[in-house]
Amino acid sequence: MPADSKISELILRLKEPSLFHRYITHEMIAPLLEKYQNTFHIESIGTSVEGRPIHGIKVGKGPQKVLMWSQMHGNESTTTKAIFDLLKGISDKALDTSLESCQLYIIPILNPDGAYLYTRHNANDIDLNRDAQELSQPESQVLRKVFDKFKPDFCFNLHGQRTIFSAGKVNKPATLSFLAPAQDKDRSLTENRKKAMAIIVTIHKELQNLIPDQIGIYNDDFNINCVGDSFQSQNVPTLLFEAGHFELDYEREIVRKYMLIAIVTALRTIGGSGNDLSDHSAYFQIPGNEKLFYDILIRDVKLEEDAQSVDIAIQYQEVLIDSKVEFIPKIEKIKPALKKFAHRTIFGNHNPISNAENKAIVEGNEIDFVVIN
Repeated sequence: MPADSKISELILRLKEPSLFHRYITHEMIAPLLEKYQNTFHIESIGTSVEGRPIHGIKVGKGPQKVLMWSQMHGNESTTTKAIFDLLKGISDKALDTSLESCQLYIIPILNPDGAYLYTRHNANDIDLNRDAQELSQPESQVLRKVFDKFKPDFCFNLHGQRTIFSAGKVNKPATLSFLAPAQDKDRSLTENRKKAMAIIVTIHKELQNLIPDQIGIYNDDFNINCVGDSFQSQNVPTLLFEAGHFELDYEREIVRKYMLIAIVTALRTIGGSGNDLSDHSAYFQIPGNEKLFYDILIRDVKLEEDAQSVDIAIQYQEVLIDSKVEFIPKIEKIKPALKKFAHRTIFGNHNPISNAENKAIVEGNEIDFVVIN
């Protein structure tokens, strides 16, 4: 594989400029689907609860068949941007020949209603990632039909995660997270699960120089209602990809690059000749995700002149306003000496704090501007 610096340079060139920020809908990708009609095989594979189209994109004719889907949760759009960065790279012939051994089937937005509303659930308020067995929703049925018809050798379940996650118990955000889901309650190390683990090991190794110690592994408790666990139980190696947080990249424009590197590395590993998918042991050395981050921590301040010093933890709430995702700061917790980390820390040095808008500084309230003196 190329050196990290060369991969990074490649990713910078592959960015699809028409997709940016966090709000990505079917209406936004429609011009790209039209653009690629003569480059890839693009087909309508169903409709959502509210009648929005769901599309599938077939790429390549190689022997290794990879099914991937994005925005199963409508407000998790980073992987959709990375998918169209990938398609740009393939269309521009910028990616190496090892991808020619793969045949891809991509569903760029599985939950177009949730994407439009910027919600995790679909228009019926159902989490599609808990509907793998009942298949009660049209979007779930679309994915299952594609799985049964395409008969993939590998599956990529593409998601996004909140800013609260750390990569282990240290002051490092989980910029990307992965999982080789269990396929039974015993979490057995089956051959297909080992293959998924081995691919994740390769991704982790590739990204260490770019985001050192910023990759985590999700909990592998088994839930047959989750799509990844369900497909893994069908003996298809399945990988969960989660786009997380990097420094102050709340728009996930930097993270999309790392996600693309992860996807391309996985495809190279699958399609490259001589790649060993049996060595999975290093998977267990990747730290597990922990919920140890706030967005902002204001440390060591007094709510009243003679009061005990406290820490104020602030978490952004993502709110769709006029077709743009706004980040609204809300007070999550007020407590002395909070034992968590933050993406931004402000030290109050035992000084009083006040809200310039005369709002009470209490848990649950919005807080836009404070004065520490």
